[in-house]
Amino acid sequence: MSLLPRTAEEFSSAEYWEKFFKKRGEKAFEWYGDYNKLCGVLHKYIKVRDKVLVVGCGNSELSEQLYDVGYEHLTNIDISETAVNHMNQRNAERRPGLTFHQVDATQTPYEDGSYQTALDKGTLDAMASEEEGALAKKMLSEVGRVLSVGGRYVCVTLAQESVIKLAVEHFVELGWAVRLHCLQEESRADKDSFALPVFVLVCTKFRQPMPMPILEMCLGEDGAPVRHAKVFELLSAVREHQAYSVLRKRLRTSTDANSNLSLTLCHAKTGLPRYTLTVQDSPPGTKVPRPNQFAIFIVPQGSETAWLYSSNEGRRQLAASANFHRLVIVSMHRNQEYTDMQAVQSELSPVVMDLAPPGMPANHQVPFLSVGGDLGWREEVSRGVSQLSGEYCVENVKGEDGELYRRLVFLSNAALVQSESRLVSSNTMSSQKKKNKKKAKATAAQVTTSTSLSVDSGFLCCAHHEVMVAGLAMLGLGTEQNKDVPVSLLLVGLGGGGLPQFLRNFVPSAAVEVVELDPVVLEVAKQWFGFQPDDRLTVTIGDGLERICALEKEGGQLFDAIMFDVDNKDSTLGMSCPPAAFVETPILKKVRNLLTPKGLFMLNLACRDPALRKSVLMRVRAVFPAILSRKIEEEINEVLLCSCGEKETSDAACILPTLNQAAKNLQSTLHSNRTESHRKPHIDIAELLKDLKVV
Repeated sequence: MSLLPRTAEEFSSAEYWEKFFKKRGEKAFEWYGDYNKLCGVLHKYIKVRDKVLVVGCGNSELSEQLYDVGYEHLTNIDISETAVNHMNQRNAERRPGLTFHQVDATQTPYEDGSYQTALDKGTLDAMASEEEGALAKKMLSEVGRVLSVGGRYVCVTLAQESVIKLAVEHFVELGWAVRLHCLQEESRADKDSFALPVFVLVCTKFRQPMPMPILEMCLGEDGAPVRHAKVFELLSAVREHQAYSVLRKRLRTSTDANSNLSLTLCHAKTGLPRYTLTVQDSPPGTKVPRPNQFAIFIVPQGSETAWLYSSNEGRRQLAASANFHRLVIVSMHRNQEYTDMQAVQSELSPVVMDLAPPGMPANHQVPFLSVGGDLGWREEVSRGVSQLSGEYCVENVKGEDGELYRRLVFLSNAALVQSESRLVSSNTMSSQKKKNKKKAKATAAQVTTSTSLSVDSGFLCCAHHEVMVAGLAMLGLGTEQNKDVPVSLLLVGLGGGGLPQFLRNFVPSAAVEVVELDPVVLEVAKQWFGFQPDDRLTVTIGDGLERICALEKEGGQLFDAIMFDVDNKDSTLGMSCPPAAFVETPILKKVRNLLTPKGLFMLNLACRDPALRKSVLMRVRAVFPAILSRKIEEEINEVLLCSCGEKETSDAACILPTLNQAAKNLQSTLHSNRTESHRKPHIDIAELLKDLKVV
């Protein structure tokens, strides 16, 4: 298997597993598997001629089954007199050479180096809970003493983290080699079956301690070992396999249209994420054709951040459209190569059946769905590191419309596109491409270098940027009395520079100042997104709040519009844009003081918390007498257009009726100010303003 699972966040806490293991109860010993499940890995490490010390044998049938297939040098010990007597009586006639002894595993009477193997089925798990692990450590030390050089401690365990950590660290400190086999349970749909895999821990004794730890994980009895450098990495791999088993069990026994369970499949050799799978079930009562049990949808490369694939609501809409009981939505990762759709299907096929819905026949053919039948296209053109925002990449992608786009993505939040611009061929007019979409689709996948592409400065990819431009209609731009009147704009937040470049290129007499905190973002915007500062488009590197405060303190400079387009790095808040400090009352008052009498404050607000949004609106309303809001379709974003004019009121009758003609004026003005013959603004002002609501 070339793919390994990486878990969802809910399985990563210690509290989850502590609670899970406390439910073991009296059925614990059934969970370790019988001889048929264990024999493959046991025979691999225990030779028939080996002298084997079976530690804590209890009343398990394992020793009897090993004896029956030829293992005759077994010494079975247990501290329970009752268990030892019972096992001796049970085997006296059928297995006269198989004997059981009442011995404390922490202090045995056997000589040093007298056994080639110590076999433990569940004893370590039981002893590790006693005396804060001290008893288990004594047992492991005794095992190390009685094993010969080259001998192995073979332990069948459920690998609760505290238990496996104790054992692995013990043997690593002694310089032994440590290997874990994960024996995944067969997929079973009955709710009473146990979810966790059984692990077999194999620790090998060397004459001289190993200078560097040997830590390996194998999937199944014959899986190729994956080497880990640190103990915590091995423990993490154990958790991943356990969580995957729990997830698989949940999916095989129940459905939940609201759960949105997901997991990441990693490349087995490199450990790098390769696929993310999100499970979307249809709601109860949905009428689905009988053959439509289960399907896999492959998201085109570069489209994984689209609303349809990245949001819960979008995925539900996609599943409803596909009309299957269960749809698994697969996204591909950056820095991974994918040959074609057939190769992706072949790679995923062994894994996806684990995610099938309850009751689906084992021989059911699972269809793979996609958009247009291909994998999409992605080309990384640059990668770097910002001290403020971490690692980033700039990539070209082919959109589902056949057009090419360039994106800036910070890898700390790879699901979010920080900035996006549409690309055109340097020697092809964008208008020609728009007239011939089929030709664009045919040629887009063939473009593999960024040198032949340039940014279309007249196309705004972000809908909230379009609304901000459209909001300038409230300034009366394009009217006869405002002709050739300078327009002063302050924008906090640069991104790729698409919005300020559009304002500079298409708004007559506009003077734009941009405040950007991260100097790396400025360099990326200039190098990859066609951002070209000049005397009418300036950039101030620094904190936006500090710049606002400084401008107010200096006095003498007012702006016709101030725009906040700043993302919030603090993911714990329910507001991803802007940071909370930007909408505190003192800052809002400073913004108003920096505006001309008819000036506008525009705020890109993205707030998932209804109570927090209400609080923000109350503060903004207390400073600005009139607020219009425009929701962004299929996003949580909304743009607030806030007027500080004395005569304006919050009555829609006073504002909205005037915008229709104002929109026409601005539209005409933008088109009349084209700086390049083959560039034009792709924007419909009237359409953007028609859904404004009074707040």
